[in-house]
Amino acid sequence: MLEGVERRRLTGLMTPRAPRGSVPVAGQANEALQAIWDVVSRIPRGQVASYGAVARAAGLPGRARQTGYALRVAPRGLHLPWHRVVAAGGRITFPANSHAHREQARRLRAEGVAVRNGRVAAAALSDLGDF
Repeated sequence: MLEGVERRRLTGLMTPRAPRGSVPVAGQANEALQAIWDVVSRIPRGQVASYGAVARAAGLPGRARQTGYALRVAPRGLHLPWHRVVAAGGRITFPANSHAHREQARRLRAEGVAVRNGRVAAAALSDLGDF
């Protein structure tokens, strides 16, 4: 059973918040989130991409953290393959002993991605250059 923030993060139930020090501009935030969701939805089965690669493919270079935010606030109905997004170097970002970490590793392995010591195989990493 997932608990607290971890469950809300995993299922996309967290209430959207603007990043510290920024003022959301109507429309721009939604366009950026939609662009990230579109990229994530197109990551092929059996491949993964880093938060930074997703941001670059969405036209938002340097905004890897916004990718994480977009996944956290994504509506559940989108059914995004969130598990295909990892940190730089192929690392799963959730704490090693958390349910979310185990769930992400389980989903990736089910798609044929090798996961060892919380990292995915380099062969599975995509830079999304053709997006």
